[in-house]
Amino acid sequence: MIVGARRSAILAKTKTRRRTSCRLCSGRLTRRRQRPGARVYKYLRLAPCSEPPPTGWPPRTPRRPASPNLSTRGQPVSSLSLPCAMDYSSTKESSPPAGAWWSRETVAVVTGANRGIGHALAARLAEHGLTVVLTARDGARGEAAAAPLRARGLAVAFRTLDVSDPASVAEFAAWLRDAVGGLDILVNNAAVSFNEIDTNSVEHAETVLRTNFYGAKMLTEALLPLFRQSPATSRVLNISSQLGLLNKVTDPSLKALLLDEDTLTESAIEAMVSRFLAQVKDGTWGGQGWPKVWTDYSVSKLALNAYSRLLARRLQAAGARVSVNCFCPGFTRTDMTKGWGKRTAEEVADVGARLALLPPAELPTGKFFKWCTPQLYSKL
Repeated sequence: MIVGARRSAILAKTKTRRRTSCRLCSGRLTRRRQRPGARVYKYLRLAPCSEPPPTGWPPRTPRRPASPNLSTRGQPVSSLSLPCAMDYSSTKESSPPAGAWWSRETVAVVTGANRGIGHALAARLAEHGLTVVLTARDGARGEAAAAPLRARGLAVAFRTLDVSDPASVAEFAAWLRDAVGGLDILVNNAAVSFNEIDTNSVEHAETVLRTNFYGAKMLTEALLPLFRQSPATSRVLNISSQLGLLNKVTDPSLKALLLDEDTLTESAIEAMVSRFLAQVKDGTWGGQGWPKVWTDYSVSKLALNAYSRLLARRLQAAGARVSVNCFCPGFTRTDMTKGWGKRTAEEVADVGARLALLPPAELPTGKFFKWCTPQLYSKL
């Protein structure tokens, strides 16, 4: 009898779920035990929510027919005609839904969008009714990723872009200026990592830093003059990682440098990166206070977070209507993680799109979003 009662109590606990509402994703966070009687819980899993979205979150826009001129392959720049230059006044779907600040003419650029988080996020933004430019290094794969979205009637274009190549960045900026006329949202998603889940090699550190930090910085600076100064405020959303948060740094002097708002400069950030690469080259990087997990990747995100904070402050001081924030999607099942992770790219895209489309009155700058929690980390 005692055993049976105890078993019933355990089963009762197993069936009990603790749910809390997620204000950012208008869904529910579900937690349950891995097995009867276990103290270890499964990860928080995002599930559809039957409740209406929170105040301030606009509904998704209906799908609109795609422009026949969205394909950029084989066409000169001067002949391209993207939806931002088209007149939709004759269609019933030309107006955005109530509460939405964007429209078909709002242009979002998503880098590294041929697969994974970048592709899912580009698709979600297009489903919200924006015109989205997907970019990737591989032209064939990029076109293959854009074609199904275009076939669904979404306003998408593809353009080849290698963020680590200055010539490619300059060419893309010129195309965006001449063919599209500007942009409203930039999602710096392109990133690389050469480590397995349980390894920490720095063999490709230079490539990782050149893409993840210098590439994102170079593209952002090149596109800054093209951001539209609209009342809704243009946005830069850098896909980052909590591996690059300051609590991963154990060198007191380095942490003090990154914390000091008065002395931290972009030159100091680049000097930090150069010091790391020099230590990698001579084999002395170990035990120097750098992050201990995926060190080269973590340093790239550490630098990206610091740069994002400085850029946000610089633009704010100049009166520019451009916000800069970082978003950590968490451990996501992508090719980079070899299929390991707690959530799918589509779940990340739901949250990332809502962050990119925050109402102007609720849009911060210089902040770090960790997954879908409403908490903001002021120190990137």
